[in-house]
Formats: sequence, structure tokens, C-alpha cells
Amino acid sequence: MKYSKSDGSRTWGAPLARLTMAFIVVESITGLAVTFAPFHPSVQWGLLLHTAIGIAFLPPVLWYGWAHLQKYWRHAFTHVVLLGYVGLIALLVCIVSGLVVTCQGLFGVKMSQPWRYIHLVSTFVVLIGVLPHVIMLVPRAIRAGAGQSIARYGTASLAGTLLCVIAMFVMSYVYAGTRYINEFPDDYSYVFGADRPFAPSLARTSTGGAFDSRSLSRSDSCGTAGCHSEILDEWRPSAHRYAAMDAAFQAIQDVMAEQNGPESTRYCGGCHDPISLFSGTKNIFVENLTDLAGYNEGVSCLACHSIHETDLQGNANYIIDQPAEYLWQWSVEGAGRVMRDFLIRTYPAGHNKLSKRMFKTPEYCAACHKQFIDEEVNQVGWVQLQNQYDNWKASHWFHEGDPTKTIECRECHMPLVSSRDPAAGDSADYNRGPDDGMHRSHRFIASNQMMPTLLKLEGWEEQVSLTEKWLQGTFEIPEIREKWAEGPIVKVAVEAPQRIIAGRQATIRVIFTSNKVGHDYPTGPLDIIQSWLEVDVRDATGNVVFASGRTDERHFIEPGSFLFKAEPVDQYGNLIDRHNLWEMVGVRFRRALFPGYSDAVEYKVDCPGSIPVAPADGEARPDPTAQVFEVAAGGEPGTLTVTAILRYRKVDQFLINFLFGEEANISAPIVEIDRASATIEVVPPAGPDERTSPE
Repeated sequence: MKYSKSDGSRTWGAPLARLTMAFIVVESITGLAVTFAPFHPSVQWGLLLHTAIGIAFLPPVLWYGWAHLQKYWRHAFTHVVLLGYVGLIALLVCIVSGLVVTCQGLFGVKMSQPWRYIHLVSTFVVLIGVLPHVIMLVPRAIRAGAGQSIARYGTASLAGTLLCVIAMFVMSYVYAGTRYINEFPDDYSYVFGADRPFAPSLARTSTGGAFDSRSLSRSDSCGTAGCHSEILDEWRPSAHRYAAMDAAFQAIQDVMAEQNGPESTRYCGGCHDPISLFSGTKNIFVENLTDLAGYNEGVSCLACHSIHETDLQGNANYIIDQPAEYLWQWSVEGAGRVMRDFLIRTYPAGHNKLSKRMFKTPEYCAACHKQFIDEEVNQVGWVQLQNQYDNWKASHWFHEGDPTKTIECRECHMPLVSSRDPAAGDSADYNRGPDDGMHRSHRFIASNQMMPTLLKLEGWEEQVSLTEKWLQGTFEIPEIREKWAEGPIVKVAVEAPQRIIAGRQATIRVIFTSNKVGHDYPTGPLDIIQSWLEVDVRDATGNVVFASGRTDERHFIEPGSFLFKAEPVDQYGNLIDRHNLWEMVGVRFRRALFPGYSDAVEYKVDCPGSIPVAPADGEARPDPTAQVFEVAAGGEPGTLTVTAILRYRKVDQFLINFLFGEEANISAPIVEIDRASATIEVVPPAGPDERTSPE
């Protein structure tokens, strides 16, 4: 094949030829930067240019490719021609896959990985085919006298590339997203030294310094793209969301600040109020110890998902990164939101840095669900507080190395729910797949009905309803049905004699068995939580023969009732009854149920010698105040009905009254965990002396 100077001028000097080569080089550089360059605003701008240039110049490039093919397809088949065909076919595949990826970025909620890989691989094939195809033709074209055309061809390609790169950096300089102020206040108090700015909390930032509160908040933005709207709705009424706005937490924090100084509240901030802690709000000269963002969001989406390392020590011993920010990240409407959503879907590098896999381990939960007090807090020494993780690890729910028998934190408290969320599906779990159409609920259902009710958060009614079902053991979790127990979370059984002689004393025994709780029951701050037994013994007409565990009109439990709780004390032996844990040095009483274990309590009930007899069927029930008659020798037997109810409430009434005032008329909802009953037949004595003689 002859190659003349005129052919070279027409081929290499054609404007469409120069445009096409510049197009290929620019698109390749900006596209590959998304995969291989560090996450940066300039790369995000490059991606936007990549998309805009790809759409704008697609028609002329396709036209040039078609014209080029028509002109040369009858030429002799050589390795150069073969490379041209390979490059052209790969370019078509790259264009088609690029259009699909662009549409998914603009209109979808999740990027298809196969199409993403096709787009990436086809880019390499284009370069492998086109660049050698062009380079091999250069010497022949120069010999034919087309050197000037080739120079202009190369110059146009390089100029287009250079202009694009310059534009990327200029635009990132003009707008690189929110400019965060990662600085502590000038008057920040470093009580434990500049190297421990968040102490006595063990929480740390990856830089060792402050994080602008805006960088960890604005959780609503996770739902505006249509991506995680289901998860956002679950989180809104959850304990993680209201961790900082919890009215009891706020009141106790104020007391702690008044008594020990505002900086002491950093102890609580790592778990309850991380946004405020890391922004430096919990400071001696700051009137409001809780940043507005922290107050509204507590443990926000980004505060949780930016943790990259945890420790089993507890007390918020974790390290948190400042999450990478996308351009227009906080836009919730308009063009900014569209651009942000497009960038997240098509450039997921920053988003994928958010922790996901480490959440699967109970060790992640342990960072906050283990707590202790040490000398820095109580000025005395180390005391273990709540410890759900070690409870679980030592229980029958944990079988090391065997997930088919083990039940982990997330399987109970983040059960699988049907999902349209992009986060649905997971191939890393032994019993799941990438297309199972499920995600883990972010309601974090546990045992607190009081705060969702008191705060009236979005979706609080359903949160409270599900919490009640959870506490009563009727909350179904199909994922662990074969591993979990059936029935209530704690079973109650009553042992009582089948019959008793009137006038004698009956021994009634109530047994509790931890049935499906993964840690101690109850768990959490046992100085404020109350679970107690209410016992009621009545005769056949409803007269109360014996009672224990009732609450009065002021919502207090009557003295002498059987309770699961703890009574911590300070160094002087005084009771810690205001959740003033910063003064705690030990406990004088603690009662809780370990998983799978039982406990019991006995009552001695005096059976009356005068007892009504139940009316026959169809007869009117006697008036208990008038129809009382003696169970005489040889007379008709009566009955006693024993009812035992295990009850639970999150906060005891004394603390509520201390925090909010009795005139506020606030009380914690009471849940019935389980109940059991027994019937005792009361028989008359055989003779006059048997009523008082010992059994």
C-alpha cells in the first residue's frame, strides 16, 4: 500500500482525527484517575469533565470512527490494521458501557459493578489497540512527508489533555467542597494534657486534633439521594440517634459539669455525643456542652461509619477518621444534589472508605458497650460498670469459629429486614448472599421505650411497639430462629403446693430463667434500670391475700419487693441514686441474670382460716366484703390463685423526679416481661387443732 504526502495530510491533519485522539487521551486520563488516583476534589472535577466531554463529543467521534473504517476496511490486513479494529471495537464497548454507567449515576441508586468493570477494562483495550496502531504508522507517515500534520496531530492531543488537567485543578481550587475548621476553641481546656484532648474519654481522632462538627453530622443527606432512605428512617427514632438529646443524659451531664467541671463530661461524649466531643464543644467556657449538630444526631451515620479501629477496653476506645467529602455533599435539592449523588455513585472511593466490614464483629460494639470508671473520673480507682461484650463472650451464645451456632450482637439488635436499599445483600455472611434483598435494621431495638415516647421522634410509635415486642420475646428473627430460644426473654415459673390446710403458711417459689438474652438481664446502667417481681395471691372471690411488687400512685415500687438492679456506692458508702457514676467506687448490692442461668425467690404466705368459696357456675359472685365464711372441719374447700409477673422499666422513679421534678409527672413505661400462675386448693382442717398445728 502506497502512502503519499496528500494521504497523510488528509488523515493526520483532519480536525476530526485530532479531536478523536484528544478525546481518547483526555477520557482515558480522567477516567483512570477515578480508579487509581487518590480521592481528591480535582479528580471529582475530572470525572465531571470526563462525563461532559464524553457526551458532548460523542457524535463527532463516532462519525470519525465510521468514516475511518469505511476508508480503510479494504486495505490489506496487517498487524497495524488488526490493532485498529481492536481499538475501534473496544472504543464502541467503552462508549456503550460509559453511557450505561452515566445513566446509573444520574438516575439509579446503585452502580452496577459488571458495567463498571467493562468500562474500565475496555479503556485499557482501547489504549492497547489505538496507541500502537497510531505509533506504528508515524514513521511511514514521516517518510511520506506528513511530519507537519503529525506534529499538529500530537500537539492537539497534548493541548487538549493539558487544558483538561489545568481545568480540573483550577475548578478544585475555586470550589473544593466545605472548608472545615478543624480547630479547638482558643480557650479549650486540656485537663489531661495536649496529647489527650478528649480525656477522660478514650475516643481519639486519627489526627489527634479536632474535627469540624459539620463533617460528622447531617445524616439526613444519606437519605435524600434515595439510596439509604430506609436505613435513615430506621435510625431516626433509634437510641443511637437520640444518644445526645436523651433528656436524662442531658440533665445528668449538667449535674456532672456543675460538680466536676464541664471537661469531665468528655467521659460520656465518646459514646453519647461524639460530634460535640470531637468538635471541642465540651469545654469549660462553652455554655452549651452539646453542639447543635451533636444534640440532634447523637451517634450519626458518619460518626459511626468513620470509626476504623476499636479496642476491647471499652469507654469509647476507638479511633475515628474525618470522612472524605464529596463536592456539594450537603446539598439536599437542586443541581448540587444531583451532582453529589452522581459523584458518589460513579466515584465511590470516598464512600467506600466508610467502615462496613468491621461492623460485623461484636468487638466493634464493645468499644461503647463496655464501661468502667477509673481514678481519672472517681479519684479513687478502677470499677467495672456495664459489660455486655464480656457477658456475651462467656455465655452459651458464643461458639468460637462456628457462626452456625453463635448468635452475635448484630443478629439480635440489627435483624435482617426486606430492603430496596443499595446496601442490601451481603456475601460475607455465612448465611447470606449478595442478592438476598435484605439489610440490617438500624433501629438497634433494645429496651428503651421511654425516650422515643418522651422526645416524640420521627417514627417513635413503631419504635416503641417493636421495643415492647422485643422485651416480651415476641419479636421474631427468622435468621436465627434455629439458634435462638422460643418464648419470653426471661421465663417465669411458679412453684406452689397443690393444697394447703386453712390457717397454715404456704411457701411460694418463683423461678426466673434467662431464656434468650445475649448478656446479663437486665443490662446497661443497673443503678437506674429496674426489673422487679409483682406477686399477687387472691382467693376465689378476688380478695387479695398477699401482694408484693406493686407500684403506688407516685409510680414507686413498694419496699421489700424483689428487684434485679444494682446499688452502687461512693467512697463514703452513700448510695449512688442520681446516676452520679463519677463518684462510684463499688456496689453494695447487684442482682442480674447471666445468659441461660436461673434465679429464684421464696415468699411465705399465710393462708387465712376464713376463706370464701368460689360460686357455682351461673351463680352471682358474692360480695367479698359480705360473703366471708369459715372453712370449717368437713366443709367445702376453697382456692388461692398465685400470679407472678416480671416487670421492667428503663429508669427508676426517684431518678426521674430528681432530674425533671415530681411536678413534671413523668414516669417510665412499664413492660410485662412474663407471667406465670398457680392454684392452691385450701382444704378445711380435719379437726379443731389441725388449723394451728405445724405441718
